[in-house]
Amino acid sequence: MPAEGKSDMERIGLFSEMGYISIGDKYVSHYMRPFNEAASKNRQMLPGGTKTLSALQAGYFEPQFVRVFDGEAYSNPVQLRRRYRLAESKKNLGKAFLPSNGDKLPCGLGSYYGTIGGPYAYFSPQLKAKERYIPPGKNFYTNPGKKGTGYGYANLTIGEQYPHEADGYEVERINAKKMQEEHKRLVKGGPFKLNLYPQEYFDVNPFFNDKPLPPVKKVPPEKPIAPPFKPSSPAKKVRGMKGGTFDPYPSHSADPYVIKKSTAVTANKEQQIFHPPSGPKSRPVTSIVTLNITRSLNTKNYKTAQLTSY
Repeated sequence: MPAEGKSDMERIGLFSEMGYISIGDKYVSHYMRPFNEAASKNRQMLPGGTKTLSALQAGYFEPQFVRVFDGEAYSNPVQLRRRYRLAESKKNLGKAFLPSNGDKLPCGLGSYYGTIGGPYAYFSPQLKAKERYIPPGKNFYTNPGKKGTGYGYANLTIGEQYPHEADGYEVERINAKKMQEEHKRLVKGGPFKLNLYPQEYFDVNPFFNDKPLPPVKKVPPEKPIAPPFKPSSPAKKVRGMKGGTFDPYPSHSADPYVIKKSTAVTANKEQQIFHPPSGPKSRPVTSIVTLNITRSLNTKNYKTAQLTSY
């Protein structure tokens, strides 16, 4: 163990130096190295080669042609159709329907053969006599519509102009006054009054009293309150001037400068410095990036690996 510090082996964290397993081996370059060396050595599986499609049996898996139905009975489709037509014809109750006459086809343009109505009579180019045309009567003539809404514009309506009516000053007030005078003239006597009018109380006023009121009591004078105590001067704040303390500056105490003596280091009998035992030792740790690269890129996919960006 060195006098001070730790050795290199203690820093690594191993009890002894690890041995080497590749001492004396030849260097093998990884450049242009085949992925599977065993595939290029010794005899491999030799296939018979590809077969082309042809009419021979060599292009198929079976040595001879195999039928889908082996030993089935022969059936004639023409005979089966005839039997079906005979079975359907037996269902008819009578003979087949025949029209009275066949369809007639025209033999060319201008021919009426095959038509329903036949030829038409000759058309004469002479004009027929027509009656004299009498035009119908004319409609009513009206003047164009006059512009305006009718309110405040004269001679715009269907009838005659509205007659003028005088509108005196304060006509409504005068009419109301006349109606009020006419109403007073028709009224006979004064307004009807009842003696049984409602009163404030059912009985005599309970709050009424004939006795004189007692003299008013005099309120005793209030005693004056003594003014609050105020100090002669405000409180002083503690600062560097010691203005807010009860005593003045304290007396100076003597504090001579004395050099402290260092204590001797305790040692064992062999006069060696005691070193405490070392704690748990650490080992070299592979980084997470290296582990991910090793897992994602290996000997099985290093040819087809692609770069992944995050």
